[in-house]
Amino acid sequence: MINQPPYRVLLYYKYVKLPDAEAFANEHRAYCHALGLKGRILVAEEGINGTVSGTYEQTEQYMLDMRANPLFDGIVFKIDEAEGHAFKKMFVRLKPELVTLRYEKPLDPTVYSGKRLSPKEFHEYLQRDDVIVLDGRNDYEWDLGHFRGAIRPSVESFKEFPEWVRKNMGEHKDKKVLTYCTGGIRCEKLTGVLMNEGFEDVYQLEGGIVTYGKDEEVKGRLFDGKCYVFDERISVPINHTDEDIVVGRCHHCGEPADTYVNCTDDTCHLQHIVCPDCLEEKHGYCSAECEEHDRELASAR
Repeated sequence: MINQPPYRVLLYYKYVKLPDAEAFANEHRAYCHALGLKGRILVAEEGINGTVSGTYEQTEQYMLDMRANPLFDGIVFKIDEAEGHAFKKMFVRLKPELVTLRYEKPLDPTVYSGKRLSPKEFHEYLQRDDVIVLDGRNDYEWDLGHFRGAIRPSVESFKEFPEWVRKNMGEHKDKKVLTYCTGGIRCEKLTGVLMNEGFEDVYQLEGGIVTYGKDEEVKGRLFDGKCYVFDERISVPINHTDEDIVVGRCHHCGEPADTYVNCTDDTCHLQHIVCPDCLEEKHGYCSAECEEHDRELASAR
């Protein structure tokens, strides 16, 4: 195809009861390797959650084969163009849950979750005075980019949300609560938690931030910064208007920045936001201690 980018990245999930999740995971792993895809796919009895990269032909075949499986009828793929693979290897792992929540009550998003809002509807709701906007991601994701006026959750993992909600959201039970996350999968469960905790008017951004940024009408408006993604790209732009701003702060100097890097020290690999000047000056290390540690290891070899 003319001007077709060499690679694509697919982000997708589907909550569906898998008859034999372990067998499916093993078969799907072999299939992905044979097709030549790279990525990270989680399989559980409750469904599938994945991000994969491959050539146009490989990703097209993958989507075609997935949609041909009656179990995944209606599955939605979010597609990003790319110049190369977004992963180094292909992983397909069997997990107890697609997103680790460990909530004390069983939650089935296919029958119990918040009302879905399209990007246009979500954009309209964001401008209302009677709503609370809750970011359904971890704190480090919020630091890089978030919807304007959203509540920053002080959680480092998704399983901390139920307790955080109980401690911090009680005063908002009489209001409309809008939730959002990267691709939508976490809000499928988070809205169920909110409803179980006594919130009655709960909504979720269908397709998540990624879909919101691709909407031709909304164009990512009211999202500030970039969206953290769980592959080698680390972040992607969302707001495609002149309203786009940088909200992240450099780990070293505090200046505005929107680039996440892994600490160069192999024993650390702390992900941190860094500006171009500090990236060059600090050589990708998150601290002087890490740089010194790396030097000591190198001299000992």
